[in-house]
Parts: sequence; C-alpha cells; structure tokens
Amino acid sequence: MKKKHLFGRALAFVLCLVFAVLFLLPTVLTFTNSLMTEAEIKANYGKVFSTTGGGYISAKVNLKLIPDKVSLSQYFNGLVRSPQYLLKYWNSIFLVLPIVIFQLAVASVAAYSFTRWRGKIRDGLFFFYVILMLMPYQVTLVPNYLVSKWLGILNTRWSIILPGIFAPFSVFLLTKFMRRIPFAVIEAAKVDGASEWQIFTRICLPQCGSALYSIAILVFIDYWNMVEQPLVLLQNADEQPLSVFLSSINAGEIGLAFAMATVYMIPSLLLFLHGEAYLVEGIAGSGSVKG
Repeated sequence: MKKKHLFGRALAFVLCLVFAVLFLLPTVLTFTNSLMTEAEIKANYGKVFSTTGGGYISAKVNLKLIPDKVSLSQYFNGLVRSPQYLLKYWNSIFLVLPIVIFQLAVASVAAYSFTRWRGKIRDGLFFFYVILMLMPYQVTLVPNYLVSKWLGILNTRWSIILPGIFAPFSVFLLTKFMRRIPFAVIEAAKVDGASEWQIFTRICLPQCGSALYSIAILVFIDYWNMVEQPLVLLQNADEQPLSVFLSSINAGEIGLAFAMATVYMIPSLLLFLHGEAYLVEGIAGSGSVKG
C-alpha cells in the first residue's frame, strides 16, 4: 500500500514537472533567442517567415535553447538605436499604473459598501456586478467606444483608463475577502467610537493587504498585455502601448522582437515572483466565503 502511494506521488511529480517545462518553454526560448545574433536567428527560424502563398511553413525550424554566441545587439538596437520601442514601453506604464492604482481605490470603497450595507438592493447590485464580470471585454468594447466618442475622449488615454478604473473584477474579489472580517470586530470598533472611515482605513484595509496585492498583480498583468482596447479606442499610433507595437514588427526584425518581448515580460515576472504568496492567499481567501 505504501509503495502504491509513493508511486502515485512520483507519477504526479513527473506529470507536474512535464507540464511546468512545457509551460515555461516559450518564455525560456524568448529569452535565450534574444541573446542570439540576427544571422543565427535567421538560420534557425528563417523558414517560419519564408512561407508559401498558402501560409504553410516550408521547412522545419531549429529550436535552440543555447545560442552559439551571446550577443546583446538586439537589446542595444531596441533600447538605444530605436527609441520608439522605449517610447511605447512608457506608454504602457502610463496606461497601466493609473488603472491599477485607481481601480484598487474604487474597488476598496465599493467592496466596503457591499460588506457593510445589508438588504435586497445590495444583493441585486452585487449580482449585477457579477454579471458584468462574466462578460468578456469584447462585449463591452463597442459601448465603451460609443461612450468615449460621446464624452470626447476617444483616441486619448482616458478612453482606456476610465473603463479600466471602474472594472467590476476587483470589486467582486475584494468584497468576498472583506466578508471574512468578523462582524464582531467592526461592532467593537463602533462601540469604541470609531467612525465608518476609521473602520474602513484602520480595520478593513489592513486585513485585506494580501487581497489587494493579489488583485493588483492580476489587474496589472491583464492590462499590461491588452491589445484590442488600444487598437479600437486609441488609434493614434504614438499613444499605443508596446503590446500593440510588438505585433506589428515585421519578419526582418525577429531578433528585435525577441529582445523587446523579453524586456516587456520583466515587470510582470518581477511582480508575480515578489507577490506569489499574496496572490495565492488573496484568491483562496476571496473564494472561501459565500456572499
């Protein structure tokens, strides 16, 4: 019986290891290939881009994890010689950071209201939030376009920032997490003379630190990789983020695309690795209580 248990654990470990390798392989290939010279990249992957009229690959490609010669020329070309990539990178930062900060601020106040306010109206509003969260952003893209045009903010950063600030995803997760706070603690604070603002800032928010961090990670990664919203709402190419610009790199700059994709992954990877424990705790806590 013990041998069967050990065999099952070993098999599960091997399967997890295989899936982990498959999951990480594209990221590893992107990084290692960004260190190759342009000639080596063309020798290994040139056939992918020299396709026939029907769009089929004409020959097998050579996937390499270790470059023959390490070169930083692709990073130099992307960050120094081609300033448009660095400009697009800052466009991404100026779009995403306000969304993350203000979405957390709005979600904190809304979640506290849903937690403290009892009644059928609250339940109906919260159900409406859940329905909005279930809708893919492609469904709301056309209404956002019409509203942005009506407000006169179309083709500006505000056409992306404003809908992002009031997204319902953060409200849902944070409300579920705040309901874990014992009601007796809030009542004790009220007996001691604490106001609603003091209860919100000194009791609720400090206990939601892991949830706030996990939501910040998820929101950052989601909007950091957005493509459809800038293409529709931000048609000025000078204002678009790097996520849109990467998809337009032509076949003659594949090495540059690898390098810029690696640079573009750094903030998301650092944020995820730094807050992995908070991410797991926040999501697990958000789903552990029924509303």
